[in-house]
Order: sequence, then C-alpha cells, then structure tokens
Amino acid sequence: MLDQSTICAISTSPGSGAIAVIRLSGDDAISITGKIFRSPNQTKKIEEQPANTLHFGQIVSKNEVIDEVVVALFRAPHSFTGEDIVEISCHGSVYIQQRILEILVENGARLARPGEYTQRAFLNGKMDLSQAEAVADVIASSSAAAHRLALKQMRGGFSKEINQLREQLLHFTAMVELELDFSEEDVEFADRTELRKLAEKVEHLLGKLKNSFHLGNAIKNGIPVAIVGETNVGKSTLLNALLNEDKAIVSDIHGTTRDVIEDVVNIHGTAFRFFDTAGLRETVDKIETLGIERTYDKLNAATVVLLVVDTQNPYSVVKSRIDKIRERLAPDQQLIIVANKIDSGLEETKQQLTSIQLSAHEKIVFIAAKQKENLNELIDLMTVSVNLDSASQEDVIVTNARHFEILKHAHEAIVRVLNGLDTGITGDFLSQDIRECLHYLGEITGEITNNEVLGHIFKNFCIGK
Repeated sequence: MLDQSTICAISTSPGSGAIAVIRLSGDDAISITGKIFRSPNQTKKIEEQPANTLHFGQIVSKNEVIDEVVVALFRAPHSFTGEDIVEISCHGSVYIQQRILEILVENGARLARPGEYTQRAFLNGKMDLSQAEAVADVIASSSAAAHRLALKQMRGGFSKEINQLREQLLHFTAMVELELDFSEEDVEFADRTELRKLAEKVEHLLGKLKNSFHLGNAIKNGIPVAIVGETNVGKSTLLNALLNEDKAIVSDIHGTTRDVIEDVVNIHGTAFRFFDTAGLRETVDKIETLGIERTYDKLNAATVVLLVVDTQNPYSVVKSRIDKIRERLAPDQQLIIVANKIDSGLEETKQQLTSIQLSAHEKIVFIAAKQKENLNELIDLMTVSVNLDSASQEDVIVTNARHFEILKHAHEAIVRVLNGLDTGITGDFLSQDIRECLHYLGEITGEITNNEVLGHIFKNFCIGK
C-alpha cells in the first residue's frame, strides 16, 4: 500500500507571501535536495549533515540561482511521515515556489497527492487513522472549541478509548473461540459473568461516544441556533446585530423573511451557526407557508432556540407563543426567550415575563435589538447554554461522521452480544458478534482498512499535508 517514491509539495497557503515552505518526503528526499542546494562556501553537502538541523544556502539549477533558502533536515524514523523529510523555506513568490517544484521533479521527485504526507505517517505507524483524520480537523478548525477537540483527538484521546475496548474484547473472544476447540468436553474458558460486565461497559461507552456526535458535529461546524418568533418581532434585526452587518432585510411589512437566512459567527472562541427564519403566523401565501415549514425544520435541528417575542404585545399573546414553542422542543434543546423592544414595550408585559416559570433548559433576556441593548447578556447566555468548556476538556467527543457511522454498527454488535448472553446462545455465534464489534472498532483506528477507505479519507486533505 505504501508508495516508496519521494514526493514534494508546497505546504504553505497558496499565493504570494513573505515565505513559503516546500516539503519533500521519501528515501531520496535528502539526496535530491543535495543536487540543487549550494552552501555559501560551496563545501557543505546536505547529505552529510545531521538530523534536525537548519542550513542556509541557495537553490541552483544549471548554474542559475533561483533563490536563497533555509533547508531543514529530518531523518527517518524521527519525522512526521517516518521517512526522510526536507523542508525548504524560500521567498513567497509564486514564481519561485513553482520553479523550485519544477526543479525537484526534474531531479526525481514527484508531486504529492492531497493528504499524502499524513497518509504516509499513518502507513508508517506514526499515528493511527483517527489521529490522521484529526490533522485535517486541526487545520480546518475555525473556533477555539473545535481546535481543542481536534487537537485532543490528534494526540490520541479518542484512540486510547477505542484501543482499551479492543484489548479487553480480544481477550474474551480468544477464550470463547478456545471453547470451540473443546466443544466435546463441554468446558467454559470465558467467564460469562465477567463477559457480561465487559459487554455492558463497552455498550455504555459506545453509546456515550455515539451520542456525543450531535454535540461534536455542532462544535465542528458551528452550534446551530434558530432564531424564531412571530412576524415583525425583530428576528432579522437581532441577526444583523449578532453578525454586526446588514445580512437580513428589515421591514415593517409582515412576512418579509420567507426563507432561512444562515451565517456563522465566532463568539468567545465558539462558532455559532445562526438561522433567521420566517415569522410564525397563519397565512394563505404558499411561499410564506413553505418558509414557515422550514422554520419548524430548523427549530427541530437547533441546539439553541432564540424565541424572539415583542414586549409591545399583550402578555397573553406573548405567553401563548412561548407555550407553543415549548411544546415542540426536545428535552435537551436550550430555549432562550428573547424579550425584544424593551425600550418601547408594555411595562405590564415586561413585568409578567420577569416572573415567568423557567425550566433548567430555559432562560430569558430582555433586549432592544435595534439599539443593541443587552446584546452581550444574550451572548453570555448562549455561551453558558452550550457549556462547551467542560465537555471538550473532560470527555471524548466524536466529531467525525465516519466514526459516528462505525460506532453505530459497533454498538449494534455489542447489543447482540448482550442479548446472546441473555438467551444463552452458543459460543460460535457469541464469538461472531464480538468479532464484528472488534472489526468496526478497528476500522476507526485503521487496524482494519483498505485502499478505498484511505483514498476517500485523504482525498479531502489539502495538498502538502
């Protein structure tokens, strides 16, 4: 599976810059560099230099000086890929970058494919597959919370949990299969009581990991926040205030917003994905009705729901809308009642809203969206509602859709093991279910994989990583 050729690529962002880094990896990385590198006194040979050293000189092709560079050497196996690696830091001219690449290819290297450096790191045992996938997540992380989770996974937090489960299950499946060799003697090597305890532990942990994907996916792609409410209560004004730009059209005309308007903003290190939705009301307009249907779709999918109510309306009208939204929310959804227009609202409505009975998943904040009054208080409530700090530091959170699908299958397999222990099925069927669970867990870390899976994973990486 491992291509032994020496690869090269630009590892810094595309375009011009102060400097650029061109990376080579492979058995001939150092010797190829030696063909085109010239030290100031022309006596230093790169091939003879020790690992983890920097060398100033020039890149030369046919006596033409291309650029002055700094070359970093890393020798196998103590490198990112586990192979010899050379990193050439040159000036960031697009012409210089491309010219050095051309010279490297002329001297025996080939251009790297997307993710090929990280793929080689995996194939050479420098990291497992879940850690390799986390490399892409670290690069793509757009918030502090997403960065923390990706970094934890890259350092092996997720792999450690999976490997511990596999080791324990491997022991028991070996004992169960040993029984099959002595089936005529009717002996039992695997203690069914201990196996049940382990299976229950595995089932609990797999269920916990599987269920964490909802939060992990939200952290990775932005916490989904649905802004809902009746027409003309200030939903679009609130979105514009949160984004600090005129994203949504604001008008006194009812039903202005007919489709979902979406945008992401990073607040205190957490990405929030806001959805401004069509106003909720009775209407015969077919297009507006479609917009209201999408409002309920976003409401159901949101982690946090901002229910905007107008304090200019009587309390009975406001309370009725709050109760209707409450009926639609799942127990784990966070509801923040945003009492808007407090600068001109009815005092009676504001007072009665202050005394409203709230559950543990509900909060209320009084704002004037147009004047951005108390907006920071709303932002603080949103941040507290999702409570990412404790989750990202203490728990293993699944952020990868591939891992989620595999965990679902592994969980189903271990549930069958528990059911089999209850019904007293024979060891061969029990072993088959344990092995199926082991197979899926191995797919996460890459102990069981194939070229098709690897190709699908690494094709989404950027070139040079």
